[in-house]
Amino acid sequence: MSLINRFVPPLDSDLLRTFRAVAASGSVTDGAKRVLRSQSAVSLQIKRLEAILGRRLFERRGRGVTLTAYGATLLPIADRVVGLLDEAVAEARAGDLLGTLRLGVPEEVGESALSTVVARLVREHPRVDLAVRCGLSSGFPGAIATGDLDAAVCDVEKGEVDWPVLATVERVWVAASAQRLEEYDPLPVALFDRECAWRALAVEALERDGRPYRVVYTSESVAGVRAAVRSGLAVALMGTLEGEEMGGVERIRGLPAVPPSHLVLMHRPGLDPEIASAVETAMRSALETEIRQ
Repeated sequence: MSLINRFVPPLDSDLLRTFRAVAASGSVTDGAKRVLRSQSAVSLQIKRLEAILGRRLFERRGRGVTLTAYGATLLPIADRVVGLLDEAVAEARAGDLLGTLRLGVPEEVGESALSTVVARLVREHPRVDLAVRCGLSSGFPGAIATGDLDAAVCDVEKGEVDWPVLATVERVWVAASAQRLEEYDPLPVALFDRECAWRALAVEALERDGRPYRVVYTSESVAGVRAAVRSGLAVALMGTLEGEEMGGVERIRGLPAVPPSHLVLMHRPGLDPEIASAVETAMRSALETEIRQ
């Protein structure tokens, strides 16, 4: 028996999964929801992991937690370990899933998350014929109802629908970095030109706040609204996932707060539960990484 085997305590990968969940959510309570455990059970798992490693992983900050310097070092290692274990299981079961999956992925999730999800599904389930539709998620529930899509990631309000929540996305007002809002009266605003929650919430917030505004740009796509903001033409209400990709654009203060949105996975009745689970796992992992960046 080697010295390592004799003196290094074994590290359960389940502890690393819990650690990743708490790190991604910034809260023991929210992390517990992600791994479907009680808050006390998650707290004990974190303490056990810290005892094994001999290092503190989190610092308390108000109602949440932040990673210590060592915790930040451990996180990418945990990502790799858990990812390799998931890949091993996926490869062993790759031949189990067979069929076609028509998947709707909203523009709101960002290009990097989309490419990560598609690559993972193709790699782990090569016998599944994948067809992806990318666009605003407002039309996805209807497409699922008519049978045009098998599953889709949809942007919904809290409590709107009973589906697995993949991620919660903060809605923020953004503008070009050099734009000075005090120079504008009324405020130039870019909106989506479809009837959707984002457009309605932006207008409602400005009117409730009594802020004069004028709509100077509308678009059916996130890319179109993003272009209007980057050019300095207007400000817009966008999600943090899109905001992180917008060079030359920054979050602005002084405009009314808007509740966050929730990304959920919807699917048609009768969809193979293993395929639905594979999509949920891939999308949740990609979104956790995207939000953390």
